[in-house]
Amino acid sequence: MSQSLDKLALLSLNGNKPLAKRISEYMGIPLLDASVSHFSDGEINIQINESIRGKDVYIIHSVSDPVNDNFMELMIAVDALRRASTHRITCVLPYFAYTRSDRKSRSREPISAKLFANMLEMGKVDRVIALDMHADQIQGFFDIPVDHLRAMPIFARYFMDTMDNKEDVVFVAPDHNSTKRARALAEVFGSQIAIVDQRSTEDDDIVSDVIGDVEGKECVIVDDLIDTGTRMINSAKSLMNAGATGVSAAATHPIFSKNAAQRLQDSDLKQIVVTDSITIPDECCFDKLKVLSVTGLVGDAIRIIESDDSTAPLFTVRDNYREIK
Repeated sequence: MSQSLDKLALLSLNGNKPLAKRISEYMGIPLLDASVSHFSDGEINIQINESIRGKDVYIIHSVSDPVNDNFMELMIAVDALRRASTHRITCVLPYFAYTRSDRKSRSREPISAKLFANMLEMGKVDRVIALDMHADQIQGFFDIPVDHLRAMPIFARYFMDTMDNKEDVVFVAPDHNSTKRARALAEVFGSQIAIVDQRSTEDDDIVSDVIGDVEGKECVIVDDLIDTGTRMINSAKSLMNAGATGVSAAATHPIFSKNAAQRLQDSDLKQIVVTDSITIPDECCFDKLKVLSVTGLVGDAIRIIESDDSTAPLFTVRDNYREIK
């Protein structure tokens, strides 16, 4: 490491306190003494109870459900830090909301991801560390440095450690947009990929065709997030119909809206592997769920960036992951 970490400080908001605590323990750096509360009308109040003058503060915060409350919490914290004379503010966003709105697909639609980026820059954030944003081009929405981390090395190590027949695995994209993610994992294993071509009919039925050979193969569907679970469930059914011997899912962000947890438990999927980028409520945990921690990945990213070193080691298969559920 090229520089001292004496100026580094970690601030946890309400978006993902368990992960922030794990990162703090991993790095051996205590979280700042701060409180986040709400007035009776819902307004957010943030109080930082120690000096941060001249510090490089890393805000660890997932902008997840409740998305808009968590976003305002982030912006108010940024304002508090700036007014307290911090040296540099970095937003560490294990989950970055609104990234699915990265372009106009119909007339008169917003590009919410660009608005999010603009607002962070208006708050005078110096840097953003994000994990598996929905689209790579979102990095270009910012005029400040963005470090786009990948959970792929964590998933790669997990499947290396748990799969019996690695030569028979096929990594599957649940749509054409996820092909790059499937390819990244397939290259680690020297395996092939397949694509599930899902489309809606005039009757609003979902029709799926599998592009690629999956007969007699163990399949892993790779995506950036699971929201309602419909795409994963339909993909698993199509792969089993095409002759796959078993189907797992790997997705970085476990949003699990509505009754996704129960539907995934009842599906053809034999396991659903996610990360702790979003705190999963107890009622959304189920037997097939495996949660891998991004603690080491994010902690190492903060340490490397603060030391002005290369981030290249973050994108290789990692040995320091751990399963937390």
